Amino acid sequence: MRPILMKGHERPLTFLKYNREGDLLFSCAKDHTPTVWFADNGERLGTYRGHNGAVWSCDASRDSTRLITGSADQTAKLWDVQTGTQLYTFNFDSPARSVDFAVGDKLAVITTDPFMGLTSAIHIKRIARDHSDQTSESVVILKGPQGRINRAVWGPLNKTIISAGEDAIVRIWDSETGKLLKESDKEDGHKKPITSLSKSNDCSHFLTGSLDKSAKLWDSRTLTLIKTYVTERPVNAVAMSPLLDHVCADRELN
Repeated sequence: MRPILMKGHERPLTFLKYNREGDLLFSCAKDHTPTVWFADNGERLGTYRGHNGAVWSCDASRDSTRLITGSADQTAKLWDVQTGTQLYTFNFDSPARSVDFAVGDKLAVITTDPFMGLTSAIHIKRIARDHSDQTSESVVILKGPQGRINRAVWGPLNKTIISAGEDAIVRIWDSETGKLLKESDKEDGHKKPITSLSKSNDCSHFLTGSLDKSAKLWDSRTLTLIKTYVTERPVNAVAMSPLLDHVCADRELN
């Protein structure tokens, strides 16, 4: 396999995301400018200009027509993937850290960081089919975890939200009521902050990576620990293959 080198960002990368078909790759960085690339040859297709801070995460809709991004400028933005047009801006009182479209793309989950006395929170937003009908109102706001929530994703059938972050605890929430359903226990769970969380294509399992030098595979419905992968260094990022029974963990060099 010939490696492809993609050059375009002026600051460190923060997040990478393939679309569902795998032909497009979206990249986020501290240079404020999310970028989309052809995955097969590394050609840069375009950039999404409008953020005024580091962009921490992104997600593409199922049909690859819309992109959502979360940024340190205290906004999450909806974009037209093809034209790069800003469709809508969600404004918050603290940086937006993690974004994830629900199955069907009618909802999105956005997490915000602790800031100026505010605690970290999980916001569920309704995504309108026509962007002219879009509103900023949150369907549900979930609060409780101490420290920053580094990642929150939708669980099976959009019935739950799975979150993890600096307090090293994995949580499963009811997406309709906001009720906390399950928490990972101290014996099975991570011992240090959870840096990343990635779910399988069918949402049946998810993988977490932590500064405790391990990655853990969990059942999405029961929060049962399936397997622990021990590494020699803190884990910065994890991913699950959509095609094979493979997981990938990125470790710190120092």
